[in-house]
Amino acid sequence: MRRIEIFDTTLRDGEQSPGVALNADEKLQIARQLTKLGVNVLEAGFPIASLGDFEGVRRIAQEVRNVSVAALARASAKDIECAWEALSLGEAPRIHTFIATSPIHMHYKLQKLPHEVLELAVQAVRLAKSKVADVEFSAEDASRSDVIFLANVLSEVIKAGATVLNIPDTVGYATPEEYATFLRAVMGRTIGIEKVKVSVHCHNDLGLAVANSLAAVGVGVHQLECTVNGIGERAGNAALEELVMALHTRRDQYKVDTSIVMKEITRTSLLVSRLTGMLIQPNKAIVGKNAFAHESGIHQDGMLKERSTYEIMSPSLIGLDVESIVLGKHSGRHAVHQRFAELGLDIDESQFEELFSRFKLLADRKREVTTADLFSLVDLQTEKEDQIHLDYLQISSGTNLVPTATVGLMYNGQRLEDAACGDGPVDAALKAIDKVLGTKGKLLHYSLQAIDGGEDAQGEVTVTVKFGDNMVGGRGISTDIIEASVRGYLQAVNRAFGRGWIKILEQKAN
Repeated sequence: MRRIEIFDTTLRDGEQSPGVALNADEKLQIARQLTKLGVNVLEAGFPIASLGDFEGVRRIAQEVRNVSVAALARASAKDIECAWEALSLGEAPRIHTFIATSPIHMHYKLQKLPHEVLELAVQAVRLAKSKVADVEFSAEDASRSDVIFLANVLSEVIKAGATVLNIPDTVGYATPEEYATFLRAVMGRTIGIEKVKVSVHCHNDLGLAVANSLAAVGVGVHQLECTVNGIGERAGNAALEELVMALHTRRDQYKVDTSIVMKEITRTSLLVSRLTGMLIQPNKAIVGKNAFAHESGIHQDGMLKERSTYEIMSPSLIGLDVESIVLGKHSGRHAVHQRFAELGLDIDESQFEELFSRFKLLADRKREVTTADLFSLVDLQTEKEDQIHLDYLQISSGTNLVPTATVGLMYNGQRLEDAACGDGPVDAALKAIDKVLGTKGKLLHYSLQAIDGGEDAQGEVTVTVKFGDNMVGGRGISTDIIEASVRGYLQAVNRAFGRGWIKILEQKAN
């Protein structure tokens, strides 16, 4: 079968989702899992965007092997030089440069004439080619561009040394039939198209990102650009897991294959969800918690007789253990360590001892410790490395009491503490944190759900908080929902603090 390459942009376009702000360590953790997943190209970030983004790209390029690492750069010398500096120690670096080609973007955003855009595109590709052998050129907003002009731009960047041409549906405007026709027309008019790979990058503004990408496969493109869980700008990107499983399940129609290790799909999806703080909707295709659930009596009857009556793919195919392995307070070190290894969590011995102690404490509070609980323990371990962390929490609340929270935080080896009242215990606790630190966060989103089944399930709280003009997400887990809320808010605070978006009151820190 023809092989389709998977270009993953979770760490670049995916991280541009409102409220997502990954640090270099988190990016590296996701990058390593994406390599296990088998992506062909890993777009690590946009180096010139910030020092944090530059460092994330640099570390991934330097430390991750067996995958092509790409960095995004506008069609400018400064961007391209910065991208090369970040990628220079990489095993297989790719510079991904772009410029808009649609009339609306050229006129209003770039304020340039078509011939100026063409010249900038060629100059950018030439400079990138002088740095790396592998250069991808993207025509931003290609799907709303003039076919003849776009084909001319693509023909010229091929001459300048581009090895991959991306023809994206940047604003999610196209429909599948229209997009396929457009691609055929552009490719048919592009001189030298047979010398390069053709890629597509589709957004989900009309819910058609996956459909448009699959339509492009029928046209004969070589690469699909996507993100884990479909995260990204606005309504997101084509979801990697949906594309891969559609191509696999309907091989009879598409007659193509990918290098993706499907058993790593669930693990990768959960990791991205945890580190970005973006929950997966229950009815999400492939990786939603209801994707393989059957409640209807008719469906259950059919499943008992023959699973294929209602399941077009097996959950085990994507690494989903429907019957979750359950551990308890009597489980030993070996069993717990083995389960962490099976989950793909790289934990050294010193980390494991701390995790095992936390496991025992949790097992005393719960009858069963599930796979989801094990992931939460790793989250808590990561949280412990934050600059600001929870020391203690005390709540006073009731039907005839004004909810009051007293919070103690540790920062630079010092305990900072204060109290506040609120509309409820959670509100009071979050206000106490702001009072302690001298910050002022605006809670834009708050979500609470059980991370597994049962009356003793842990609560998972996901928040989106705005500090000034910046939004950041956080996630907290505990058997106590107020504590989970505080931990989620503190994770958001730590991420904002780490990026210099907030400062802690000097009198509090000293």
